[in-house]
Amino acid sequence: MDNTTVMWIIVVLVVLIAVAAIVWVAMNKRTERRRTEAEQIRTDAADRTLKVGEQEALAEETAAKAKVAAAEAEAKAAEAARLESRAQARGSDAAASRSEVNDDLQRADAIDPDTQTGESPDASRAGHREGPTDR
Repeated sequence: MDNTTVMWIIVVLVVLIAVAAIVWVAMNKRTERRRTEAEQIRTDAADRTLKVGEQEALAEETAAKAKVAAAEAEAKAAEAARLESRAQARGSDAAASRSEVNDDLQRADAIDPDTQTGESPDASRAGHREGPTDR
C-alpha cells in the first residue's frame, strides 16, 4: 500500500471515530434529558398525589357529615312522628274529657229545677254563669 491509501484509511477512521463520538454524545444528552423529564413528571405526580389525597379526605369527611345529617334527620323524623302520635292521643283524650264534661253539664241541667226544659245546655249554662241574680 502506498502512503496515500494509508492516509485515506486513517482519515476515514478518524471521521468514523468523530461521527461515533458525536452520536454517542447526542445519545447521552437525549438520555439525560429524558431522565430529567421523567423526574419532573414524577415530582409533579407526587405533588398532585398529595392534593388528591386531600381531596379524598375532604370527600370522606363530607360523606361522614352527610351520614350524620341523615341520621339526625331520621331521628328528628322519628321524634316528630312520636310527638304527632302523642298529640293525637292527647287530642283524643281531650275530646273524650270534653264529651264527659258536656255529659255532666247536661245531667246537671236535667236535674236542676231552675233550668228551663227545651233550652240548649249551652244557653242554660250561659244564663247560670251570669250570676246569682236570676235565683
